[in-house]
Amino acid sequence: MATRTVRLDDEAEAALRKIREATGLPISEALKRGLRALQQRVEHESHRTPYDIFRELDHGPGGSAIAPSTDSKRAVRAAIKKKLGR
Repeated sequence: MATRTVRLDDEAEAALRKIREATGLPISEALKRGLRALQQRVEHESHRTPYDIFRELDHGPGGSAIAPSTDSKRAVRAAIKKKLGR
């Protein structure tokens, strides 16, 4: 078992204090659980593909399209006209 000296800023110290008050865990156990949680998150994120990330985006109905692809020329003309105010 290794012994580490860690410097915590005020924000991290306050977070650790709140965690200890809420759970009653000793400092070492709270830090171990935090490290394990971060390790699991890193392992999960390393297996994500670009498609997984894209799938999580909420594009809503129709996504960000202003018109169906079959009507793209008309939609572009309308968008330019709206932007230029003509």
